[in-house]
Amino acid sequence: MGYQAFVLIISLFTLTALHGIYAEDDVVFGVFNKAPATPGGIRFKDEIGHQHAHQTMRVATDFIWRVLNQHKPADRRSYECVTMSVVEFDNNNPSGTSNNKVKVNTKYIYKFNGDVKRAFTGVMYHELTRVWQWKGNGQAPIGLINGIADFVRLRAYYPAQDWVKPGEGSRWDEGYSVTAYFLDYCESLKRGFVANLNKKMKDGYSDNFFEELLGMSVDELWNDYKAMYNKIRPVKNI
Repeated sequence: MGYQAFVLIISLFTLTALHGIYAEDDVVFGVFNKAPATPGGIRFKDEIGHQHAHQTMRVATDFIWRVLNQHKPADRRSYECVTMSVVEFDNNNPSGTSNNKVKVNTKYIYKFNGDVKRAFTGVMYHELTRVWQWKGNGQAPIGLINGIADFVRLRAYYPAQDWVKPGEGSRWDEGYSVTAYFLDYCESLKRGFVANLNKKMKDGYSDNFFEELLGMSVDELWNDYKAMYNKIRPVKNI
C-alpha cells in the first residue's frame, strides 16, 4: 500500500469517528456539522441528524441520476466524494454548492418556520443536482442551471414554501422555481427533454438547444407557456 493511500484511509477513519463518512455506489458521502454550538447546529442535530442527511444525499443522488438519465459515470461530473457541511454563513442564503461541496446555513436551519427536516431535504435535492448536472462549460445562464436544480426538486415533490406559482415570472431564465415550472412545461411536450438538455450542456450551451429538441425557439416556448396561464378575464355584464 502506498503512503498516500494509507494516509487517505487513516483520514477517512478519523473523519468517520468525528462526523459521518459513508460509502455508497462508489461515491463517498460526508456529513459534517461544523457549527454544533450554534442554534442552527443544535437544531440540525436534534431535528435532522447525520443519518437523515446521509440517507438524503444517497437517495437524492440516485434520483438525480435517474431524472437526468446519468446512469453511467461518463454521463455525469466525476466525483468520488461529495460532502455536506452545516456552517454559519455571512449572509442569509440557505445553502450553496462549490463543485462537490454542499454547505447549508445554520441561520436558515434555525429560523425556518415549519418542518425543517423536509425543508432540508428539498434543499439537498437542489444542491446535489448542482453537484451532478452539466453547466455548459461556463456558458449556460445561471438561471437555467438553478432552474434545472429546482426542476429536479419539483419532480421529487419537495417544493419550497416561497416558490412562485406556475406561470409566474418575467423571463424563462429568471431561475429557480420560475424556470423550473417552465422546464416542467417543456418536459410535458417531450418526455426526457430536461435530461437531453442537460446532456447537450456537457461541453457548451446555446439557446438553440431548445429548438433542436422541441422544434421551437425558447422564446416561442416561453410565450406559449405564459399564454396557458394568462387567460382573458370574462367581461362582466353591465
